[in-house]
Amino acid sequence: QVQLVESGGGLVQAGASLRLSCAASGRTLRTFSTYYMGWFRQTPGKEREFVAGISRGGATPHYADSVKGRFTISRDNAKNTVNLQMNSLKPEDTAVYYCAAAFRIVPAIKVGDYDYWGQGTQVTVSS
Repeated sequence: QVQLVESGGGLVQAGASLRLSCAASGRTLRTFSTYYMGWFRQTPGKEREFVAGISRGGATPHYADSVKGRFTISRDNAKNTVNLQMNSLKPEDTAVYYCAAAFRIVPAIKVGDYDYWGQGTQVTVSS
């Protein structure tokens, strides 16, 4: 089993910043650097959507158009962590944010590309 645990969510006002973190662990965890890592978000009644992803070595990020210029994804392979720095938050960013790991497909931007998922952390942005 591979466990992904997100942290850092919360309630903030529009324009504020939050930093989400995701820690990977587990008895069957391969070397963390072999996983493409991503962040998704989901609101009630809507499909889970891609937010950002980062290549195995951390050199190449990918972003959804809706967050480009505001969000930054990064990873620390020595610590088995991936982070999402979210700036200039908007009410439409309100969602449950999920961390995910993909072993087979790179880059991974679809839900089906990912092999492991965290439980999610709530981000609420008030206007």
